[in-house]
Amino acid sequence: MISGPSGVGKSTICHRLCEMIPAEFSVSVTTRPPRPGEKNDQDYRYVDQDEFVRLRGADGLAEWAEVYGNLYGTPRAAIEEAIKAGRVIILEIDIKGCLQVREKFPDTMTFFLLPPTPEEQQRRIVGRKTDAADVIERRLAKADGEIRYASEVGCFNEFIINDDLDETVDRIYQAIVHNCARDFREADQ
Repeated sequence: MISGPSGVGKSTICHRLCEMIPAEFSVSVTTRPPRPGEKNDQDYRYVDQDEFVRLRGADGLAEWAEVYGNLYGTPRAAIEEAIKAGRVIILEIDIKGCLQVREKFPDTMTFFLLPPTPEEQQRRIVGRKTDAADVIERRLAKADGEIRYASEVGCFNEFIINDDLDETVDRIYQAIVHNCARDFREADQ
């Protein structure tokens, strides 16, 4: 699982890891509308509130949360199928979601990404051009609390400052290769 506050590069890192290992990217379900350029069943599975509540009630989610007024969740079946088949699945998830998933899947590797500086984090969020000014403000205000909370909950195997994307991806890749029973040598060729 990859977690961290907004603007630390979670999505980019997850997608690069999926290509390198290869691994599956867990596609979350959400009630939020798609952003420009996002595709259903690729970026998220977009559902209405009733469908989300149905999934949650049927124990179909490994975790779920309400974030900025929208519901997000990780389908449990995708994780179970990957584990059963011996595949690696990568989740991009918030701290509370990480705690929920760790309860159900205690051997999950977890990484918390940190911004190199608050100014760089703000530059990255603004540079995405996907959020309104008030949403950006909320995301930045929430970041300090998230970082403190992440260090207190004991859920994360490793904290990584993402000041160099290639180094961050390589560090997580090496940890996965080192700690997983699967032989990744074929993926390197």
